[in-house]
Amino acid sequence: MGVLSGIRVLEFEAIGPGPFGAMLLADMGADVIRVDRPVPPDDLGPKTNGKRVDVTGRGRRSVTLDLKQPEAVEAALDLISRADVVIEGFRPGTMERLGLGPDAALARNPRLVYGRMTGWGQTGPLAARAGHDLNYIALSGVLSGIGRAGAAPVPPLNLVGDYGGGGMLLALGVVAALLSVQRGGAGQVVDAAMIEGAAQLGAVVWGLLASGNWREERESNLLDGGTPWYDSYRTRDGHYMAVGAVEARFYAELLQKLGLAAAQLPKQHDRSGWPVLRQHFEAAFLTRTRDEWCAVFEGSDACVAPVLGFSEAPSHPQHRARGSFVEVAGVVQPAPAPHFSATPSNIARPAPQRGEGGLAALRDWGFDEADLARLHEHGLGYRTIA
Repeated sequence: MGVLSGIRVLEFEAIGPGPFGAMLLADMGADVIRVDRPVPPDDLGPKTNGKRVDVTGRGRRSVTLDLKQPEAVEAALDLISRADVVIEGFRPGTMERLGLGPDAALARNPRLVYGRMTGWGQTGPLAARAGHDLNYIALSGVLSGIGRAGAAPVPPLNLVGDYGGGGMLLALGVVAALLSVQRGGAGQVVDAAMIEGAAQLGAVVWGLLASGNWREERESNLLDGGTPWYDSYRTRDGHYMAVGAVEARFYAELLQKLGLAAAQLPKQHDRSGWPVLRQHFEAAFLTRTRDEWCAVFEGSDACVAPVLGFSEAPSHPQHRARGSFVEVAGVVQPAPAPHFSATPSNIARPAPQRGEGGLAALRDWGFDEADLARLHEHGLGYRTIA
């Protein structure tokens, strides 16, 4: 029984941040029904298969509905009437054209939290434009600070816009709005935009910029690889070690572990000496393999860690001790987080195939046989095996 147990979420099929936000809610115990298209679109990204590889789709059950059919609107509104939350990730105006926008939904269910996930937001000159993670974080300012000096900015996977600035922001907004409803407030719309979420993730940089402690040139700041003690270094076997020895005492321990004498090196905060420091660090790390350096820094406060691949990370002792990764239906994946002491989160099930679990989900939401027959007449589909 997770912290959100008893909360009903109706998610309309999408890709990226919307499903990720719904995954977070499902992990925390919310009962999520995903409304899938009867036939998967060609351009909607990778979906589930026999190996259940759609990790962000975990925890749901599914029904199918062709929202382009007029009669499907009534079926969708029936589902909305019993939901606490709606999550949709269409372009602005799409749900309104379908007859399923916030006005129609809140008229049917005044206590509804209507979560909207877009890249640019519901308003503004770019609202109707297509885009992806890289476009949103480019306009937020954040992308400009990621990468090496003199080269193009480096895409940080799609973690900053889609997931950190998108799905996380959506989930936080939904939970906050639910809390407001539980305190007697009215239902409302949560307008989550990836461009704004990405900007919020960079809040500390705006503070540094205002104080004169941030330069717009990449690799000239504390957190962008500009300092030699906050960067990654290649090891003898071609792997890397990540160094984050910012504080003086941690920096002193770094030098000691590397076998470098502080008296023979430029001072830590002497910018003119940073190229020399970096040369010493590069040369030192190349003398051992990654595993050998892990042994050297074992138990150390020098703030040094191995750069692990995705396939390696789950085996690290820290993750194993905390159960940070789990295997579901043969797929290794991150476990729910954060940890709750009284109401632990859980992965209820792997990602569903289209319509899988839908019959049982509808019954759990209180639809009786007559209701199910009516929904079926309006085009709602589900697998007969619950």
